[in-house]
Amino acid sequence: MAQPAGDLARPGAADLLKLLAPFPGRAEMACRVALICALTIFVTSAYGTPEAAISAYVVFFLNQPDRVFSVVQSLAMLVLVTLVVALITVVAIFALDDPVWRVACIAGLSLTLLFVTSASKLRPVGAIVAMIVGFTLDELGSVPFGEAATRALLYSWVMVGIPIGVSICVNLALAPSPRRLAGRALAKHLRLAAQSLAEPDATRDALNACLRKGDAQMRSWLTLSALGGSSARADIAPLRQAVSSTFAILVSADLAAREPSSRLPASFVMPIIDTLESMARMLEAGGYPVDIELNLPAATELTPLARVVAEELQHAITFFAVVDVDVDHKPQADSAPPPNEHGGFFLPDAFTNPEHVRYAVKTTAAAVFCCLLYSQLNWSGIHTCFITVYMVSLGTTAETVEKMTLRIAGCIAGALLGTAAIVFVIPAMTSVVGLMGIVFLGALLSAWIAFGSPRISYAGFQIALVFFMCVIQGAGPGFDLTVARDRTIGILIGNVVVYLIFTRVWPVSVAERVDTALSSLQQQWERLAMPGNSATRRAQASSAMAQYGALEQDLALMRYEPSWVRPDPQWLAERRSALARLGALEAPMLLIAERRPGDAAFAGWLSQVTGNPPQQPPKTGAITDRQPLANADAATDETLAALLHLGDTRLAQLQHAAPNMAAKDFTTHAPA
Repeated sequence: MAQPAGDLARPGAADLLKLLAPFPGRAEMACRVALICALTIFVTSAYGTPEAAISAYVVFFLNQPDRVFSVVQSLAMLVLVTLVVALITVVAIFALDDPVWRVACIAGLSLTLLFVTSASKLRPVGAIVAMIVGFTLDELGSVPFGEAATRALLYSWVMVGIPIGVSICVNLALAPSPRRLAGRALAKHLRLAAQSLAEPDATRDALNACLRKGDAQMRSWLTLSALGGSSARADIAPLRQAVSSTFAILVSADLAAREPSSRLPASFVMPIIDTLESMARMLEAGGYPVDIELNLPAATELTPLARVVAEELQHAITFFAVVDVDVDHKPQADSAPPPNEHGGFFLPDAFTNPEHVRYAVKTTAAAVFCCLLYSQLNWSGIHTCFITVYMVSLGTTAETVEKMTLRIAGCIAGALLGTAAIVFVIPAMTSVVGLMGIVFLGALLSAWIAFGSPRISYAGFQIALVFFMCVIQGAGPGFDLTVARDRTIGILIGNVVVYLIFTRVWPVSVAERVDTALSSLQQQWERLAMPGNSATRRAQASSAMAQYGALEQDLALMRYEPSWVRPDPQWLAERRSALARLGALEAPMLLIAERRPGDAAFAGWLSQVTGNPPQQPPKTGAITDRQPLANADAATDETLAALLHLGDTRLAQLQHAAPNMAAKDFTTHAPA
């Protein structure tokens, strides 16, 4: 039985090995990032630019799996940094000679940039920009005269411009196109569905994890493929339909894996597996299958649920890339995915949610404290504490505490690797080529972790930061252990300061985010019950399943919240129960909506999720009490009745198990 929502265990040694296991594209991404880091060091060494370690580290924030988004993000970062350096130039005129004004400017600009970071789509790179602004202004205070200040400002632009330029060149030459990545992902999902039909028990968890990721990434790749020219515009609509059909195939395979009565016999499974494998090969080759023929035996001898699975698979495969065909084989008026409800640069709650301001205040306070600390101690070697604050600050207390372990572990690992390289390898080097090799290997290991599972990615970023700070000490090989020691101490100080401030000053619980997301998730399923075309319905269902996965992670995060922040166990039990009920109803609701949108069962089921029973609740398992289907043959009536019974049965099982779940000890969520 699957673990209840929000009861995810801490990863053990076996789990960590799984998180480090290779998957398609991981090695390619890690090698590309490592190559960009090594080439960045070559350029910085050739021109003697300062803070080359930061230049190498910025690479980790510029690159994405696909070519187009990596280049666009790099160009956007270049424009943003150019504007920021221009802003610093103006501010420096008034603040260069006065330490008080300089600190005030650092705080003011940091507050502004971090607020925009939290309240807008600038989040992936906004903290980096705020760090560059603050660090540059702080460094300007140590320059002896105006010309040196001008050179320092130019170097701050070059510090980011070099990795941006190298990233663009390498990505244009080596990064895969979005179309290739989308085809690879579709092929992977089809093979997973085929394997699930053959071995349902062995692939259940993998199939569930695949559904929880959603298909937003693949849809984004298809949009970028049209922008980058790797896909003809005429191919976009069929490929979007292929994404929709793949989701339907996965849902059907998941139903067969979880319900023994819905599994298909070998006479059905073998031709389906052969067809899916053939389709996967076409997608990997850069095309997409059309005019697919799938001949299956008569379904009259199958159980009703198995008949649902067979019908869904046959229709999704046969009309895999056929646009504007619904479940009844009728043309549709619109098969586009639902529009993005959160368009625009700023988030909907940008100017109403006080948490954006509080995040900016807390991060700025931590950064200013670190700046004053190493200034008053006259210990410039630990200036990395200032940089670290911007790299590791997170929105909620739970995320801050959870990532603390990863950060400290990554910091220690990076320091050990960097120190070992300084002691045993770097003294034997005579040129920058050797330093490039060391940077490549360190970046390769860091990128392998950072661009793998989100559960350990923070450790990879921290390893990269500390390793680069240790081994990159100038334009050539350097082996001063004092530099490595001071920079590592600074990083640890920055982590501790962020932890103390984010857990003691305006601590933010995940609870508010959970309630908002849970309400939004229920509304998504309510919209799914409304009449509409199949492609839009599947896109909504895929988005809802991905949101379910995010809610699971948020509920699991609460174990890291201190006792004075975390809600009481009863609150958590209620949300876990509501989420578990929604998860149990996902497949029945989608498959019923595919056959008869607006069925009355939706209202009754969704009311049970919130704990508010409908005025006339349906009797559990009493299919005969429901209204008969209009204009439906006996076979369709039977399959719909089976789906209704499946939803009622799952809810009854959860209701029966609720007392045990509520009584479960809360020790896994012990106070921090």
